[in-house]
Amino acid sequence: MRTEGNTVEEILSNVPQERAEVFRKLHTTIEKNLPKGFEAAISYGGLGYVVPHRIYPAGYHCKPSEPLPFAGIASQKNSINFYHMGIYSNPELLDWFVNEYPKHCKQKLDMGKSCIRFKKLEEIPYQLIGDLMKKMSAQEWIDLYESKLKK
Repeated sequence: MRTEGNTVEEILSNVPQERAEVFRKLHTTIEKNLPKGFEAAISYGGLGYVVPHRIYPAGYHCKPSEPLPFAGIASQKNSINFYHMGIYSNPELLDWFVNEYPKHCKQKLDMGKSCIRFKKLEEIPYQLIGDLMKKMSAQEWIDLYESKLKK
């Protein structure tokens, strides 16, 4: 279930009503904690947090017309999903997140490689998500991205 929109505000406005408040709160938490160099944008048709072309002109290697993706949120059929490429690419950051999660949430962590699924919307650990967003600068992400890309 994709939320339609061509701008960040359109995506936020088109989230299903029963999820709109929680989705907007998650977006606000992420934006408040985004380090300098990242910005909210449309990324692969969804709400993403990216390194814009003005900072990283090469863009995403799979599709250079897209800015370098870092994180994102989506309203899916059974959950709100949070994506974070830093935890996918940095084992220490992943370990930190996995160890901190139970301190912030009673629900078992439901996670893929870079995707965290929140099925119980009242259990979203906003503070933890905010802390995670602060843990990697845009330049650290670019350096990590380039080091993984060149392998």
